[in-house]
Amino acid sequence: MPGDDALQLDDAVPAYIDTTKASIARVYDAFLNGKDNYEIDREVLRRVQQVAPEAVRLGTDNRDFLIRVTRFVASQAGITQFLDCGSGLPTAENTHQVAQRIQPDACVVYIDNDPIVLAHGRALLEENDQTHFSAGDIFKPDQILNDEVVLKYLNFSEPIALFQLGTLHHYDGERSPQSIMAEYIDALPSGSYVAVSHFLDPETTPELSQLARKMEQVFLHSPMGSGVFRTHAEIAGMLPGLELVDPGLVRCADWWPDGPRIKPLDPIQYCIAGAVGRKP
Repeated sequence: MPGDDALQLDDAVPAYIDTTKASIARVYDAFLNGKDNYEIDREVLRRVQQVAPEAVRLGTDNRDFLIRVTRFVASQAGITQFLDCGSGLPTAENTHQVAQRIQPDACVVYIDNDPIVLAHGRALLEENDQTHFSAGDIFKPDQILNDEVVLKYLNFSEPIALFQLGTLHHYDGERSPQSIMAEYIDALPSGSYVAVSHFLDPETTPELSQLARKMEQVFLHSPMGSGVFRTHAEIAGMLPGLELVDPGLVRCADWWPDGPRIKPLDPIQYCIAGAVGRKP
């Protein structure tokens, strides 16, 4: 159920926001119990919950994965440059907050094209001079790699961490997501790290695969209209030429969790996977 803040947001809709169509960023915000979403976005969550009551775990597992990956890349790999594609809304801890606690001089460039995300991005610029934001289509690598803000603040002669977390399953263009990632990876310097998370079809387990496909149909026919569940092999193909960090491409909840597993995973947690790879 939306909180008071969410209801207040519905009461004062900015003129540039289209509330007749769900926004990917706002739907994720709803999955994370944020306040920057509208009724149309919460409708997507409710529909998914009808086939998967624990649906919010898709959002929380993805965000927790981002936090753990950022800690790893900043502390173990010593990376101080981050390009976060499809940054979304600051519902929970953000990349720059995690990275800069470990590497105070870490520079983070966020890319997104959602109007509400852009508004939050402008606010971020005012509070943190090592955090930058640019509007762009993350599924057009050439546009992003030649973006004025990206080129100004990221040094492509030094390792960079590139994040595509919870983004590629919303791509429905003519190019393959594998070719999009290959273009990004080709442009990165040696020693860079790439992290991807994606809705997973656990095809070897029929009941879980069926759950994934049910959720896919709900997402595709919801007011958001996107959300593809791909196989392990298809997701692995988005990390060409990289040396995957142990344990490789696994369920997001299983990628270096914060302590031993005490309770079993919910079925839905088998339906989102992630990996981190290093470019030789």
